[in-house]
Amino acid sequence: MPQKHLSHTLIDDLQGMLTGVVFVALAIQLFKHAGLITGGTTGLTFILFYLSDIPYGLILFVLNVPFYIFAYKVFGKEFTLKTFACVASLALITEWMPHWVSFGNLNPIFAGLMGGLMAGVGILMLIRHKASLAGVTVLALYLQKTKGWRAGNIQLVIDLAILAVGAAIVSWQQLIISIIGAFALNLVITSNHKTGRYMGM
Repeated sequence: MPQKHLSHTLIDDLQGMLTGVVFVALAIQLFKHAGLITGGTTGLTFILFYLSDIPYGLILFVLNVPFYIFAYKVFGKEFTLKTFACVASLALITEWMPHWVSFGNLNPIFAGLMGGLMAGVGILMLIRHKASLAGVTVLALYLQKTKGWRAGNIQLVIDLAILAVGAAIVSWQQLIISIIGAFALNLVITSNHKTGRYMGM
C-alpha cells in the first residue's frame, strides 16, 4: 500500500531552514579561522573577503542577487522567498558568529573536513525544505531536475573550478585542505539528495 506523503508545516520549515543556516554559518566560521576557502558563491565570497575589507556577509548577499531571479523563473515564488530569507539570515549570522564562537586551537584538517560536512548537512536541510543558499546550489538543483544529473556532482565540478581560482590567494596546504572540505560537502549532498528518497516535500 503506497505511503502517504506528508508536507512540511510552517514550523517544520522555519526550524529546518534556521538550523540549516546556522550549520552553514558555523562551517564558514571554521573555514575563516583556518584560512580556507570553499566552492560556490560562498567560495567566491571568501576570495573577495580575503582580498578586501568588505564584510563577508555583505559580499555573500550581493553575489547571490542574480540567482534570485533565476530561482524565481525555474522554481517559483515559494522557493525564491525561502532562499532569499536563508541567504539574508546567513549574511547576518556570519557577521555575528565571531562574537559567539572563537577557537583557541583548531586543526586546519579538522576545520576543512568538519566544515565541509556541516555545510553539506546544512545545505541538504535547506533543500529538503524547498530552499537553498542560491548560487551554485540553484543551478545544480535545476540541472538535476531537468537533466537528471546529480546535484552534488555538478556542484563539486563548479566548486573545484572556484577553488582553482582561490589557489592564487591561499597556500598549497590550505588549498588541499579546502579541496578535502569541498569533497566532504558534496559527498553529503550526493549521497543523501536523490530523487524519490526523501518523502518530506
